[in-house]
Amino acid sequence: MALIRQDLYDRIVSVRRTLHQYPELSGQETRTAAVIADFLRGIGIQCRTNVAGTGVIADIPGMAEVPCVVLRADTDALPIQEETGLEFASAHDGVMHACGHDGHTAMLLGAAALLSSEGDLPAPVRLIFQPAEEKGTGAQAMIQAGALEGAGMIFGGHLDRHYHPGAIVVAEGAVNASSDNFTIEIIGQGAHGARPHESIDAVVVGSLMIMALQTIVSREIDPARPSVVSVGQFQAGTAPNVIAGQARMEGTVRAQDPAVRRQLLNSVRRIAESIAQLHGARIHVVVKEGTPPLINTPDMATLARRAAVEAVGEANVLPLKTANMGAEDFSYYMEKIPGAYVRFGGQVPGKEGFPAHSSKFDFDEEALAVGAAYYRAVARIAGQRLREQRNRP
Repeated sequence: MALIRQDLYDRIVSVRRTLHQYPELSGQETRTAAVIADFLRGIGIQCRTNVAGTGVIADIPGMAEVPCVVLRADTDALPIQEETGLEFASAHDGVMHACGHDGHTAMLLGAAALLSSEGDLPAPVRLIFQPAEEKGTGAQAMIQAGALEGAGMIFGGHLDRHYHPGAIVVAEGAVNASSDNFTIEIIGQGAHGARPHESIDAVVVGSLMIMALQTIVSREIDPARPSVVSVGQFQAGTAPNVIAGQARMEGTVRAQDPAVRRQLLNSVRRIAESIAQLHGARIHVVVKEGTPPLINTPDMATLARRAAVEAVGEANVLPLKTANMGAEDFSYYMEKIPGAYVRFGGQVPGKEGFPAHSSKFDFDEEALAVGAAYYRAVARIAGQRLREQRNRP
């Protein structure tokens, strides 16, 4: 708590609990945006609302003619029925902040208060409160709305229950995986269940595809490069005595390396087409590419680590334990400008087993002070770097 003033800490805890109690799904964050705007205007920061729907953007002045440092928080909740038992548990049935976005928003508001009170920033700072991260569409929408205009670097972070409160995790290289979905429709020939020789059984064809798709990761990809191919849905058939003539499956592909990502998607197509041809079926494959992998460059990871050390001390800056195969649309920003993404320890003793997107997910609110202190530090350090680059002959 000594990381920021006690009164500010109390305020951002209160904001977090308000947001947690009244969560809103992707694209519906109207009340959330109003809470954000009220807080910012209350500390003298003007903001733009209704950006890309329900987004909020605010600019804090700094050295003129220097590109701004962008700090981003996500604001949306998930369609989950909360079971935490918290006094401020969700008042909306079937909607819950189960991924810590309420905390991310409160952290950034805390940083806004810290930065706005300093008055001698080496570069302007832009605050992005982004909707619809859970759908993977919010970052692109904010970019299209001009959120990165005049920007030089961008920074963000995520709460993580795998690490103790007070910790900041800084990784060089892959932080989050890409996320792509595929749909395979199988067109065979239906028949009576007692006369299989008259059919092209879509269930058999689909089952063989599902098993074969599992060999992509186990036999085609370097084991040192984390990747996933999972089939999550398979629908076929209308009755127990009717051989299905059609089937449909949907799945997801995850990778931390762009080349591996492309190989996985190509292999899904190749295997599906080969098995269909083998059995005389026709197929239709659709691949919907989603968020790219999120990768911290060595230079940006070093800058983020310097800020983390300034905020919480060397002992509390940790490496990433394991590869994270979840997706994060912050990667779209980092395709446009340099930046880094970190993780904030938020483990609650006794609740380590409740992961993000769980109905019992919670985090230690000490992380709010950590996030605010980190964003303040990284804004100043990155701003100084941008200022030096601007003044370099």
